[in-house]
Amino acid sequence: MTKHFHNELDKIKKMILSLSAIVEERVNMAVKAIEDIDSDLALEIIEKDLEIDSKEVEIEEECLKIMALHQPVAVDLRFLIAVIKINNDLERIGDQAVNIAERVVVISKQNRCDFSFDYSEMAQKAQEMLSKSLDSLINLDSELAYEVLTMDDEVDRFQNQAYDEFKEAMHENRHCLGFLLNLFLISRHLERLADHTTNIAEEVIHLIDGEIVRHRKPNNVKK
Repeated sequence: MTKHFHNELDKIKKMILSLSAIVEERVNMAVKAIEDIDSDLALEIIEKDLEIDSKEVEIEEECLKIMALHQPVAVDLRFLIAVIKINNDLERIGDQAVNIAERVVVISKQNRCDFSFDYSEMAQKAQEMLSKSLDSLINLDSELAYEVLTMDDEVDRFQNQAYDEFKEAMHENRHCLGFLLNLFLISRHLERLADHTTNIAEEVIHLIDGEIVRHRKPNNVKK
């Protein structure tokens, strides 16, 4: 391949890393908005969503253009396909940050029940998964990506715990079901965020090792 082709690949790498940084920042903002029920911060996340959307489209178009013009094979083709998939998951993670922000805005305007749910552990775990998956991409570290896969079940357990607690709270506080439902939906958005993060880790593993690990249980995944 020509030097021009490799320069274009380097450009793609910089673009996907730039988007990764933006998405991680939005997730951190969303977690902060949950902690403080900060509607102003939540509105900022919502207003900035177009930035992620436009970058996602730009990256996909660049990848498709390179594939059409240069017809890459082997490792280079695998890299471009991985970027397209990771790019999509990053955009979906950005969407989950927006969904969380929208719940925070609604909650901030509602009368609250005598009930609270501590999202700190679940949010911290989701943030840690995202950070590790992006680090695995930056450093091409498949071992770190495998770590992310083993963490997903922990987030699922938090989500199941939230379901049980909110189910009981809704039974006991029928006068504020709207508030409780919006508060519960945050757990669903965090769980989906973690799922997309797992997808990124899986693509990193495929990129580095050439192994498809989707749909496998963590204890059946090669390490």
